[in-house]
Amino acid sequence: MAGSQETYGKKEREKKRLKKQEDKKKKAAERKANSKGGGLENMLVYVDEFGRFTDTPPDPSQKVKVDAESIEIGVPKREAEEEVDPVHQGRVDFYDSSKGFGFIIDKVDQERYFVHVSGTTEDITEGNTVSFELEKGQKGLNAVRVKKI
Repeated sequence: MAGSQETYGKKEREKKRLKKQEDKKKKAAERKANSKGGGLENMLVYVDEFGRFTDTPPDPSQKVKVDAESIEIGVPKREAEEEVDPVHQGRVDFYDSSKGFGFIIDKVDQERYFVHVSGTTEDITEGNTVSFELEKGQKGLNAVRVKKI
């Protein structure tokens, strides 16, 4: 007859596995015995009027009544706004004609705007007074439709 197929290593691994299972069961029983318990009431958390978490329920006398019909769903309609002139005036602060770009300083708010040769309607040079419109570019507002005044 053949000998047992269990080696010393297999026996040791099996003992370790059983010990781990037993330790796990002991820890679970210990956690269950030491838990505060109390059921659902101990697990509830309330939010007060300032948005902080608290374990005390809100006072029903402080409840605010909201009229459901006053709630607007969607985007409110725009009211008529004043028409702002899209054409600005400024002075060419820097312009490199070989590279085809430069900067314009607005007369009103002294903001500096980028201008590219493709946004000009005629040739400009440094110091020219120009009129321009603004368009959103990759890195901010760009001056377009630039004309000498």
